[in-house]
Amino acid sequence: MPGNRTGNRAGNRTGNGPGNGEAVTQHRHRDRPWRRHRPPRDRPPRDEARTGEGSGPAPSPLSRGVVTLFAVACGAAVANVYFSQPLLVTMGHDLAMSPALVGSVVTLTHLGYGLGLFFLVPLGDVTDRRRLIVAQLLLLVAALAVVAAARTAAVLLAGMAATGLLAVVTQTLVAFAASLAPPAGRGRVVGLVTSGVVTGILLARTASGLLADLAGWRSVYLASASLTALLALVLHRVLPRHRAAPPATLRYGQLLRSTLTLFAREPLLRLRALFGLLVFAAFSTLWSSIALPLSEAPYFLPHSAIGALGLVGVAGALAATAAGRLNDRGLSRRTTGIALALLTASWLPLAFTRSSLWALVVGVILLDLAVQAVHVTNQTLIYALHPEAGSRLIGGYMVFYSIGSATGALAATSLYTVAGWGAVCALGAAFSCLGLVLWACTAPSHSRT
Repeated sequence: MPGNRTGNRAGNRTGNGPGNGEAVTQHRHRDRPWRRHRPPRDRPPRDEARTGEGSGPAPSPLSRGVVTLFAVACGAAVANVYFSQPLLVTMGHDLAMSPALVGSVVTLTHLGYGLGLFFLVPLGDVTDRRRLIVAQLLLLVAALAVVAAARTAAVLLAGMAATGLLAVVTQTLVAFAASLAPPAGRGRVVGLVTSGVVTGILLARTASGLLADLAGWRSVYLASASLTALLALVLHRVLPRHRAAPPATLRYGQLLRSTLTLFAREPLLRLRALFGLLVFAAFSTLWSSIALPLSEAPYFLPHSAIGALGLVGVAGALAATAAGRLNDRGLSRRTTGIALALLTASWLPLAFTRSSLWALVVGVILLDLAVQAVHVTNQTLIYALHPEAGSRLIGGYMVFYSIGSATGALAATSLYTVAGWGAVCALGAAFSCLGLVLWACTAPSHSRT
């Protein structure tokens, strides 16, 4: 009967008395917290599921120690591109090279680096990055050994070109670190790793000059080969392994063409690449020519003292790691504008280098702080466009970095010979102003910049 069915349903829901109903309610209250919170404790973290090998909970693969290791490896690798700059005269005398041939040492190293950015770095999107990094480091050890043992100019030049080509492992490391970082903290991680890159660039000349004075120029490359071999071993043991192999649906030719396609489709990538070209043109304008006025009257500084100026630049570069945290807070556009304004302003104290070393110190800190801030912001933003194509994005962006560096170095050294230090500062300020104007003209139409 309807009445009985209703009564039975009511009785089943509420029990035969208040005691039963309370027991059911209490039982449900006890169960709910367990059901809500226990599964997350049993499941491994997402990062581990992607990169770890254990089946139980494990700490994030990007601890502060691992990030520091990434930064050290980046700095050590990229320094090989710049070691030769204070050693050119000594190399030339040792191998009986003409001045023009000595100058090609730097040219071939940077040419190799530029080729590596386009042809090697994109491989990180279709191969296991851990294995790729270790393989490139071991090949870099071999190239450095060839340079250290070179007895003819031809062998030296071949070794330097190979060194530049393989030093792009730096950018594979940056892309790997960005892929392992959680999106909310990616800017901080990229900032810390990139600070290692800039530190390696700035300290390379200082380290090579000191080692060459102590044990000859070959010792620089032997020491670097030893350090690189040690880093390859440590990274092989420490870097997280991927459970699943990266997608390998693209052939090598398609991979390279897709890099160009990304530039054609992404206006933000093109904009950030232009920023990178201009800020590194300004950066190279200073660092490729600063030895010239410091080695002349009124200073006549030795090479070791000029190389020590890199220590000042490191202070500015390290301070710019805060740019990564600002990016994580969504302040990338503002960070870029402030940094470009500081970059432009830095050339005012730098113009007084001949009359005040303190003005030089202030200018160097401002310039390196600004360049690093823009660089960190650029890499964080472009990686977020397509994380699955992170190596291609960063490699393609760094091609513009190389073009800017080469342009600044060539223009600055040529201009100094013709018009002096004031003209070099005007050139650097022009590159910086172009970047600031570009930001002012494009920022309103790009919400993510």
